Amino acid sequence: MAENTSSKAASPEGERIAKVLSRRGVASRREAERLIEAGEVTVNGKIITSPALNVTDADTITISGHPLPALEPARLWLYYKPDGLVTSASDEKGRDTVFDHLPEDMPRVMSIGRLDLNSEGLLLLTNDGELKRRLELPSTGWLRKYRVRVNGNPTDPDLEPLRKGIEVEGEKFQPMSVVLDRHQGANAWLTVGLREGKNREIRRAMAAIDLTVNRLIRVSYGPFRLGELKPGAVEEVRQKILREQLGEGGGKDAPDPAARKPARTVNRRVRPGEAVKALAKAWDEATAQREGKPAARKPAPAPRDGEGPRKPRPAGSAPRPSNDERSTKPRTPSAPRAGGDARRAAPRPGSKPGSKPGPKPRRG
Repeated sequence: MAENTSSKAASPEGERIAKVLSRRGVASRREAERLIEAGEVTVNGKIITSPALNVTDADTITISGHPLPALEPARLWLYYKPDGLVTSASDEKGRDTVFDHLPEDMPRVMSIGRLDLNSEGLLLLTNDGELKRRLELPSTGWLRKYRVRVNGNPTDPDLEPLRKGIEVEGEKFQPMSVVLDRHQGANAWLTVGLREGKNREIRRAMAAIDLTVNRLIRVSYGPFRLGELKPGAVEEVRQKILREQLGEGGGKDAPDPAARKPARTVNRRVRPGEAVKALAKAWDEATAQREGKPAARKPAPAPRDGEGPRKPRPAGSAPRPSNDERSTKPRTPSAPRAGGDARRAAPRPGSKPGSKPGPKPRRG
């Protein structure tokens, strides 16, 4: 226990210098290590040549004589990389790079992953080196989709080796998701999805089954899509969406959308007055509990007319007739109303004997 405590106390505070430079958006970790080895980085006025150094906020760091940029929130941009641009900060052959064609008001950014010189489509850019590293990790496993045009007329069985996983020049490629969309003259359009980004992976895999790629467009990277972006256009991802997809800390593995199940709702019809009765009952119980008395029971409803309790019959009286007896008992005719039949039978004044009574005479 004493050895463990002493080892923890002896461990230096802070973070590795290369990680700090990457977090500030100066360069990726590998590029930061190369800057350190080249003697471009100083800490507290001393040039360092080894990245094996921890620094804190109290240290003064400069890169090529310039102070370290202030720490900014992690930001993410969607960029439509045109065909013919190199995805690197600089090119030894002098070719145009992606960063040469970005808007001037953008801060220093790094690309998340790469696209080949002859490939186009969605490229993610960020100002945060830690976010870049997290999204490039194989453990993130985000699906990247491409629209691929190949020369030839492949059939669905011809693409099966790619779905099972193919080996090219001794290098094993993971299984791809390949869908044959349509044929267009001498070409065919495919939709390809993969979760790893090896160098020229799709082109080499297609060449292994005798197909030549003549156009390749990345249309999505995980939850981020190319959408309606035009070649060369840049669009920043809103912070709300970035937090939803990456988590509050940024760069976390995105949750699986298929795992999000909506909460099950039950539609229950409430009868009229049921909510009022339940509320009154709860009120009575709460009042009784405060006063220390039992809750008053709801009185029984008053009987309607004719529905009250029947009085007991006197002893020796005849039993009441049943329903069957009542239905079979002959009914006695009721006596006519006084003068009613006589008035109907009496002839009207001026009518002939034996004739039916006419209409009532009109007045005046």
